[in-house]
Amino acid sequence: MARYDDELRELEAIADRGAEGSDGGQAARTRRGPRPSGRVSMAMVAARAGVSGQTVSRVVNDSPRVDPDTRARVEAAMAELGYRPHRAARALRTGRSMTIGVVAQTLATVGNSRMLQAVAEAAESRGYALAVVTLGESGRIGVAFDLLRDQGVDGAIVLNEASALAREAASAGMRLVVVDSPPDDRFRVIGTDHAAGARVATAHLLAAGYRTVHHLAGPEGSFAASERERGWREALAAAGIEPPEPVRGDWSAASGHAQAERILAAGGVTALFAANDQMALGALRAIADAGRRVPDDIAVIGFDDIADAAQFRPPLTTVRQDFDALGQQAVALLVADIEQRGPSSTQLLVPRLVSRDSA
Repeated sequence: MARYDDELRELEAIADRGAEGSDGGQAARTRRGPRPSGRVSMAMVAARAGVSGQTVSRVVNDSPRVDPDTRARVEAAMAELGYRPHRAARALRTGRSMTIGVVAQTLATVGNSRMLQAVAEAAESRGYALAVVTLGESGRIGVAFDLLRDQGVDGAIVLNEASALAREAASAGMRLVVVDSPPDDRFRVIGTDHAAGARVATAHLLAAGYRTVHHLAGPEGSFAASERERGWREALAAAGIEPPEPVRGDWSAASGHAQAERILAAGGVTALFAANDQMALGALRAIADAGRRVPDDIAVIGFDDIADAAQFRPPLTTVRQDFDALGQQAVALLVADIEQRGPSSTQLLVPRLVSRDSA
């Protein structure tokens, strides 16, 4: 333990010397004054707050052994100076890197890119950095988690398309939160109730008088796609309707256009539920190309409520996922596991239908 204490003091001393070197140490010796332009050291905060460096260290590491008034004074000094804790020193002291990983099959899909943004904002608000790894077509899950271990992450968030690949890493002891996955005792799960959203969308069309609802499904192997298809089937079954054969896209607008052409060629379609908004966009174009009108001839509902959904022609009726809440909850679950290792759990957020002009 003494060796680690010595290393910690050396790291902090290096950081302090680097900060003080930018202005000859004058800011560290001045109790009040302008905000320094270089890296702010723990010594500068101590001088500004009128406390010892050890007290600042205790505040940074959330030690209970600090008087509340003193803590408030140190935190005010940190805010005034723009102090950011030295990450390497904190890692030595706490055994945590304050970095979390994100694993995704791809960031090219709208859902994954929005989730990454939400996770990044939530992590930053809690003082955590991100290390992002994508699997690509090779699905190199072992390599992905090896890279995260090499970077010393405290845990990782796995986005939906990689959920089936997370079990190996969880079994090896890495703390994980998986977005959109079946329940699993080896990690925590946060997700949208996709089946519920699909049921609402399908029921909305049936209530409007359509005799059946065709489905433009997502790719095989996607948990979210399978759940949305399940909800569509359940809503039709509840109404005593045999489901038409679904067609399957790959989440892209191009695949939505191609698969909607297949549905139109088969005939008989008057209402279409697309498993995401991008495929719905392609379907809208295919319907227009066929000389049909939305919603007069064919009603269309999507899923996600992407930023541009209201700008489609016509504006798209869709099922809204709360990506911000998903990201915040995913980070909150992972941080809780990192800091106290609670039991595994599953949380589902309920989406809602956003009614516009396409259905």
